[in-house]
Amino acid sequence: MFLKYLVKSDKTLVPQPGQMYRKVDSPPTPPSQFELPFEGKLSQDNRWVIMSNLIPWEEFEEEYAQNFAEDIGAPALPFRMALGSLIIKEKLGISDRETVEQIKENPYLQYFIGQRFYSNEAPFDASLLVKFRERINVNLVNQINQRMVQKSQEQSEEEAKKKALYQKRKKQESLPIKEN
Repeated sequence: MFLKYLVKSDKTLVPQPGQMYRKVDSPPTPPSQFELPFEGKLSQDNRWVIMSNLIPWEEFEEEYAQNFAEDIGAPALPFRMALGSLIIKEKLGISDRETVEQIKENPYLQYFIGQRFYSNEAPFDASLLVKFRERINVNLVNQINQRMVQKSQEQSEEEAKKKALYQKRKKQESLPIKEN
């Protein structure tokens, strides 16, 4: 027995009145037709976007660059890519290979490591994470953490000041006008 379905204006199938739900076999959606919920824009509320705004990438680029000779070897990957990849690995608790796979599949992680656009390609080989760990020492990580905490506190204080100012204005607007 097949149930008849009505198509609503938002393209969802609903059973006709009085019918119970039954599983409907439908072909899988090809990736090219999969609609992204953010319509090509990253959400500013995403944890990776928020964290990327807290990390002072440029402040520590110079210290990272001191690990490399200017005239020999292949050009190194940027500091943001190196540190960002290590943060992703630690935060998600995954292996080096899985870190690269996650970055390859996730536009938020690609943004976090400093890529400008989404790519289906791995940004680097998993073996480079070993080199990233060698070049980014504990002292540098501690400095970055301290700077992130400081930046976060500054943002919290600024938000608190804005909120207090808003409440003060709102209170003044609600006061009755005194006539002379």
